[in-house]
Amino acid sequence: MKRILVVDDDPTVSEVVTGYLERGGFAVDVAADGPAAAARAAAQPPDLVVLDLMLPGMDGLEVCRRIRENGPIPVIMLTARGDEEDRILGLEVGADDYVTKPFSPRELVLRVQSVLRRAGALAAAQRAPDGSRLRAGPLALDPHARRATRHGTELALTIREFDLLEYFLRNPGQATSREELMRRVWGWEFGDLSTVTVHVRRLREKIEGDPARPRLISTVWGVGYRFDPPPAQDGADHAG
Repeated sequence: MKRILVVDDDPTVSEVVTGYLERGGFAVDVAADGPAAAARAAAQPPDLVVLDLMLPGMDGLEVCRRIRENGPIPVIMLTARGDEEDRILGLEVGADDYVTKPFSPRELVLRVQSVLRRAGALAAAQRAPDGSRLRAGPLALDPHARRATRHGTELALTIREFDLLEYFLRNPGQATSREELMRRVWGWEFGDLSTVTVHVRRLREKIEGDPARPRLISTVWGVGYRFDPPPAQDGADHAG
């Protein structure tokens, strides 16, 4: 049984979310403030955290940072409707998904299930037929182990960043729209496209020699993004 940590200072929200998650087959722990959430996640890491952005004692962004320091625990952030800047900040500190308040508890359970699926082994159809590693220049990715490296150094990627990098490595030279990336990587038919933009920017910061002048993930104006594998010798020239 997967264990979910729900962090919200509104007892009504916590009670409703807990009820729906338990009916969905999850075990649920609850924390009402930031320090308690960070301490609980460190002492007994949950399988996923549902985290409100506005918390007493320590805001959700700082809680998310601390949780991410302890390992790749998936985080779904709860934000107020219209607070786009806060949602983007949440994604930038490592949240894997977000849901805006007021929200449907059923939708939240579906998001939890979706993120947990991504956190586990990929479906057979998404894997290389022989399960082999994917390589491009300085990058290597092992779909089975869910590990990615650059110049031999392991990359600290969130679940979505890993999935996005895997998609690019499997589809080199192909221009893909943000809408298509949202469908293929997030599994959503609709959503806030800034989610894709933020994740591409974060991924560039981790895999590019110079993120300000990306050579691996190119912006195709009016379309979306394209992954351009470097020549074999190029990987050794840009270790920055």
